[in-house]
Amino acid sequence: MTGADPLAMVSRLSGAGLEAQSYRLRIVSENIANAQSTGATPGSDPYQRKTIIFGAELDRDIGALSVKVKRTALDDAPFIVDHDPGHAAADAAGNVKRPNVNLLTEMADMREANLSYEANLQMMKRARSMIAQTIDLLRSGS
Repeated sequence: MTGADPLAMVSRLSGAGLEAQSYRLRIVSENIANAQSTGATPGSDPYQRKTIIFGAELDRDIGALSVKVKRTALDDAPFIVDHDPGHAAADAAGNVKRPNVNLLTEMADMREANLSYEANLQMMKRARSMIAQTIDLLRSGS
């Protein structure tokens, strides 16, 4: 540990958590928005679900591991295939590839990301409150 202020550490780590969960919510929202997006041409692949890969990264300023979004990836689950010969994206056999997005999974991911975001926000608020209380104590003690 570098001797960093513990309250500043909490604020910094909570901020990293907020940023990571905010990005996760954006990706989940993108998946939901494209849950019905088929390919542009007959037989082409539709929208492919995106996922996020998190990683731990050392924050040298505070000497602690922090969460970071390493990258986004594409879900390799198979596409859903429906027989719909009248659809513009249907192949020669009349099959249409649909996105590999499951709305129940996306809603569960959204709820989890939202709860994690709120937990990090509460930690940030508590740290700021403690910093303000410390400043008030220092002022009244002089």
